[in-house]
Amino acid sequence: MDTSDPAIKFDAAGLCNHCIKCDLAAERDPSPEGKQALLARAVARVRDAGAGLEHDCVIGLSGGVDSSYLAYVVKELGLRPLAVHLDNGWNSKAAVKNIQKIVQKLDIDLITHVIDWEEFKDLQRAYLLASVIDTEVISDHAIRAVVFRVASERRIKHILFGDNVATERILPIHWGFNYNDLANLRDIHRRHGTVPLRTFPTMGPLRLRRYLWREGITPLAPLNWVPYVRADAKARLIRELGWIDYGAKHTESLITKFFQAYLLVEKFGIDKRRAHLSTLINDGQITRADALAELAKPAYAPAELEPDLDYVAKKLGFTRAELAAIVAAPPRSHFDYATDVESKLHFLVYPTIKPIYRQLRRRVEHVLRGHS
Repeated sequence: MDTSDPAIKFDAAGLCNHCIKCDLAAERDPSPEGKQALLARAVARVRDAGAGLEHDCVIGLSGGVDSSYLAYVVKELGLRPLAVHLDNGWNSKAAVKNIQKIVQKLDIDLITHVIDWEEFKDLQRAYLLASVIDTEVISDHAIRAVVFRVASERRIKHILFGDNVATERILPIHWGFNYNDLANLRDIHRRHGTVPLRTFPTMGPLRLRRYLWREGITPLAPLNWVPYVRADAKARLIRELGWIDYGAKHTESLITKFFQAYLLVEKFGIDKRRAHLSTLINDGQITRADALAELAKPAYAPAELEPDLDYVAKKLGFTRAELAAIVAAPPRSHFDYATDVESKLHFLVYPTIKPIYRQLRRRVEHVLRGHS
């Protein structure tokens, strides 16, 4: 990690706040036996809540390693998942083949929600023209909206996500934005879009609270309770399912590849590989030397860059010159647009009170350990 994270801090030994956070979290993580117990209780809850239904849980499936391994683990645990895939028009060929192989070989029912392309295209154009940092919140927002809606319609009480601390514990808050912020999405589109969003899946804070509290739908992240070494997971998927390795983390989508490996790097000076690799270092999956060797390579493979930029520009209705102008334009904050209260609290208030909260937590832990 480096100062491309504006909130990073280093101690006298050169250790950054992210590594310190990882160390503290690792101390609080359950033991392997504790994780097994948590997993067993979660599986029992899912089975009990799904008794009498065709499926006892919903999973998102992108064809990437996290969601693919989640599907593998869920079936191994004897659960009856219903997979939901969001087709936003940017799937790589590898992702499409991976989804087909997973649902066929693991015998999983699949719902594919195809987003209206003209609406989605206009929304993506709006975010690029808005010059904000996180164009990926559009897809993240939509997939959450769809999986919660499917769970609600089918009275399924548990949604299982591929989120995990083993590969995602480090992610600077300033490198992205709140994907649940419907007010921000609508205001950016209102100012920069032209196509009405009549069918785009949305889920604001009130609807999310209804799903969580009134309907009792519970999100779970089972990969946090099983041994999850990314390289081993890939090897198992390849060996047993014929899964295709698509490359870097989250690049199973062509627009995500453009966003992470080009737009963030060129416009915002952010290489998300730093966070991904730093997390793997802290989890003991790779060495620092391995990570530095990976970072020495271009974020975007040179042979793929020009044809991919041509493709992205044409698909979104920009000329290459217009796309270059977007990349060169000064970045703007998401807070230049309307936001939900939750985003203001998360990004503006919490960092201010965080030091106070940390001191209070340490004091409480000190007392609980029997010290005065």
